[in-house]
Amino acid sequence: MNKDILKLAIPNILTNLTVPLLGMVDMHLMGYQDSSVFMGAVALGGVIFNFVYWGFAFLRMSISGMAAQAYGSKNNQEMAMMLFRGLFLSVTAGILLLLLQKGIVFLSLKILEGSPEVKALASQYFYVRIWAAPLAISLMVINGWFLGMQNAIYPMIISISINAVNIASSFFFVKVLGMKVEGVALGSVVANAVGFALSIILFLKKYRFILKEFHLRTVLDKTGLLRFLDVSGDIFLRTLCIIVVFTFFTSKSAGTGNLILAANSALLQFLFLFSYFLDGFAYAAEALVGKYTGGGNISGVKRATRYLFAWGFAFAILFVVLYAGLGRYLLLLFTNQNDVIEVAMEFLPWLMILPITGFSSFIWDGVYIGATASRLMRNTMLLATLVFFSLFYLLKGNLGNHALWLAMNCFMLGRGVFQTFFYKQLKIFR
Repeated sequence: MNKDILKLAIPNILTNLTVPLLGMVDMHLMGYQDSSVFMGAVALGGVIFNFVYWGFAFLRMSISGMAAQAYGSKNNQEMAMMLFRGLFLSVTAGILLLLLQKGIVFLSLKILEGSPEVKALASQYFYVRIWAAPLAISLMVINGWFLGMQNAIYPMIISISINAVNIASSFFFVKVLGMKVEGVALGSVVANAVGFALSIILFLKKYRFILKEFHLRTVLDKTGLLRFLDVSGDIFLRTLCIIVVFTFFTSKSAGTGNLILAANSALLQFLFLFSYFLDGFAYAAEALVGKYTGGGNISGVKRATRYLFAWGFAFAILFVVLYAGLGRYLLLLFTNQNDVIEVAMEFLPWLMILPITGFSSFIWDGVYIGATASRLMRNTMLLATLVFFSLFYLLKGNLGNHALWLAMNCFMLGRGVFQTFFYKQLKIFR
């Protein structure tokens, strides 16, 4: 079992580690400008894209679990339908976002808090990066499908290529051409175009046989689409809760001041580093639990879950030690502004305990997605979100920014606790 887990987890860890690396590079490029407003602008612009991209992350999650179950039951036509239906929805969504981009920016900046300078720069960032939307959402679908096919190597190749191109492009646009927030945004557009082209090449190399299963009438079949959307809708609501929590977190940081916004934005990179690392095991859970669920193997689901939790706990301890020992040095990767670093150090202890409070939620997410237990995922996330907002509004008057970090830790812990409680209700155990 360990061999099966690591075969899927290691490529996914390598894949995911390039994502926070990209965020770190963007923070570095903006953190070494002459003002903290550039860091805040990228953070605020990134929040808007959390709505845009995380809002469609349900497509990757839905396809990963459902494709894995089709793979486990050896149903080639269903494997094909998962991919083609997902791509149909992703392209449609991407075009719609391009058409609505001005309205999205207007509403987002009305809702989000922040100084006028930060908001103006964030809008510039958005208007460039939005052109990658159709490609970026389609890549979520393709990578989720590859994972469902028990293939973690292709998503790793695609993601590493995208982020390498993105980093190189951003450095070129910012350092060589003298661009600022538009430079890091344009780097994302270029990288997604390269990544999408690469994904098509890899698909044709190994999965060309799937093309013969393509039938437009079947792709658009009402029953199949409704089943897909039923699972996707619950995962969308679950993902929306995460978006709301992180958007609220950044917005309240911005409302406190540019210094707190910059400090919290840098510290969030620590959280993203840990989360993308643990997501490697979550993705392994999606593939393995999905395969065992599709094949009706209850003992396989139980055994995989036990082993995955052991790996998750071990890496949580590792990250606690890393953040405790190297916190200040890691902050220097994001900024050389002493005032930002000193403010961030005050809140670093919250990041030191977060791996322990949060690791179980990532593992459970993978298990629930693999089992397509979308309704239970939605319900547990709603409860954890309620915990987050209740604690923040109860404590904000006395604790200030500490209340945000306490609420975030309890949000992560609550997800894991509630999912543990509902585990036995997964359909494979009924």
